[in-house]
Amino acid sequence: MLRFAAIFALGLPLAACASTPPADGMITLTGSIAYRERVALPPSARIEVRLDDVSLADAPARTLARQEFAADGKQVPFAFSLTVDRAQIDPRHSYAVAARISDGEGKLMFVTDTRNSVAFDTGATVDMGTLMLVMTR
Repeated sequence: MLRFAAIFALGLPLAACASTPPADGMITLTGSIAYRERVALPPSARIEVRLDDVSLADAPARTLARQEFAADGKQVPFAFSLTVDRAQIDPRHSYAVAARISDGEGKLMFVTDTRNSVAFDTGATVDMGTLMLVMTR
């Protein structure tokens, strides 16, 4: 009986560890970007997608993950994938994904104009769906 109690007492904390997901690890945000205007992008267009900590209203956002690539003559929609270390995520903070498309000279063509909030309460992957960009003037 004493042996059974000792095994049970040692096994209980291990069982609790097995049922709790690891706090560390990577989180991947996926989705795509598009726009409604019927405008072809120049072959030299550049796409940038960022995950930002937007918690502080009176300070610039802090970028946690960023993907930048050339359009290479392709047109929207463009898929994106951002990876961030779970240790960088503070549950008290607010996070959002922003995207932009610039021409070959760096002039802004399209940008997200709404906040695309991210909830990290799900698993290791967050699907952002399609983020819609608007044309700049």
